[in-house]
Amino acid sequence: MSTPVFDEIPVTRDCPCPGCARERLALRASGGSRASTRAAAVVALGAVLTGAGTGAAHALAQPPVATQNPLPPGQGAPGPLFAQQAATHSAPAPMRLTRAQILARAQTWVDARVSYSMSAYYQGYRKDCSGFVSMAWGLGSNQWTGSLAAYGVRIGKSQLKPGDMLLFHNPSNPAAGSHVTIFGGWTDSSKTRYVAYEQTRPHTLKRTTPYAYWNHSGGYVPYRYKYVAEDGGSGGGGSSGTAFPGASAFGPGASGGHVTELGRMLVKRGGGRFYQVGPGPRWSDADRRATQAFQKAQGWQGAEADGIPGPATWRYLVEGKGRDIGGGSGGSTGSATAFPGGRYFRPGQSNAHVTELGKRLVKKGYGKHYTQGPGPAWSEADRRNVEAFQRAQGWRGRDADGYPGPETWRRLFA
Repeated sequence: MSTPVFDEIPVTRDCPCPGCARERLALRASGGSRASTRAAAVVALGAVLTGAGTGAAHALAQPPVATQNPLPPGQGAPGPLFAQQAATHSAPAPMRLTRAQILARAQTWVDARVSYSMSAYYQGYRKDCSGFVSMAWGLGSNQWTGSLAAYGVRIGKSQLKPGDMLLFHNPSNPAAGSHVTIFGGWTDSSKTRYVAYEQTRPHTLKRTTPYAYWNHSGGYVPYRYKYVAEDGGSGGGGSSGTAFPGASAFGPGASGGHVTELGRMLVKRGGGRFYQVGPGPRWSDADRRATQAFQKAQGWQGAEADGIPGPATWRYLVEGKGRDIGGGSGGSTGSATAFPGGRYFRPGQSNAHVTELGKRLVKKGYGKHYTQGPGPAWSEADRRNVEAFQRAQGWRGRDADGYPGPETWRRLFA
C-alpha cells in the first residue's frame, strides 16, 4: 500500500475544535515544526488502514445511561464515510440502551421514511446504512462498516437477539456490497428469516429478510452492542408490562406471557374473531392474522403489516392509540357479556351458554334454523344460525364456520 498523500492545512489561531487545539500545543512543544505531527498522522492513518491499533483507536469511556427520549435531537456528529477521511473532532461517548430502546430508535426512521443518502444527514446522523446503525445504537458519532464492529461483541447466529446487528464489510472494496442491518427478531422457528431494520434505497425499511441477507449472505457477521442493557429495568418473567419485549417474543415457535398479553389487547381492539379459543401463550396463526388486521387498520402496508408486532404496533395497543380492527378509534370494544370460551360450543356440549347464545341469535334475527326454541344442547341449528350471523358481518372461510369466537360473541351482545 502506498503512503497516503496529505494536504498541508494551516492551523487557525481561533479555531476552537479539539483537533486544532491539540495541534497548536504540539507545534509549540516542537518549536513550531510540523514534521513530528505530520509523521504521527501518517503512522496513525496507516494503523487505521491496516487494522492495527484497533483497541486503542476505539477505546471507549463508560457510556451515559439513555434518557426516556428515544432520540435526542442532534445526537450524532457528522462524520466520514471511510476511515481515510477521519475527522479530528471528538465525538460524544456511546449511550447505554435497552433492546427496546434500540428498536424504538430504529423505528423512528422507519416511521419518518428517511431517504437514503451517503452524504446527507438526518437528526445529526448520516443517512446511509452505517449512519442508521450509529443512530440506533446511540453512538453519538457516524461510523462506517469498517468501524462499527469496534462497538460490538461478535456473537453466533443462535445468540442473536433484537437490537443486535448483522454486518458485512468488504475491506478490499467497501463500496462493493458492504451493508449492515439491525436484527429485529426471527419470523420462523427454523430461523431462516428475520425482521430487519435497515437504511437502504429509497428509504428506511423494516421488512422480513432471509438470513443473513439477500446477497453476500455468507459474509455477514452478527454483533451485539457492547453497552446494551439486557434487563432494561422492565422486569422479567412471563408478563411484559408495557415495555415492548422485542420481535423475537412473537412468531412461529414463540411462547410466553407476551403472546397472551398481545392476544388480549388485540381482542379488546376488535380482533376476537380470529380466535377460535381465547388467546393463549403459544403463538398461533390467529395471533398473526389479528396482528396484521390491526396493522392494516392503521393504514400500514407491506412489511409494516406483516403480522409480527413491532415497537409501534405494541405502543398503539398498550396506549390505546390508532384505529380498532372494526374501524373505530381507540379504546376498548368489549362486550357486555364476557365470552366464555369456544369449548362450550361444540358437538356434544350442553350448558347454559348455548341457551344464552341461541336466545341472542333469535333476538338479533338469526334464528330461522331452529325448529323449536333454543336449548342447552349444542345442535346443527345453533351452528347454522351462528354461521348466518357471521356471514352477515362479511366474514368468510374459517371466520364464518358457525362456531362463535370472542368477536362473534362481542357483536352479538354489544
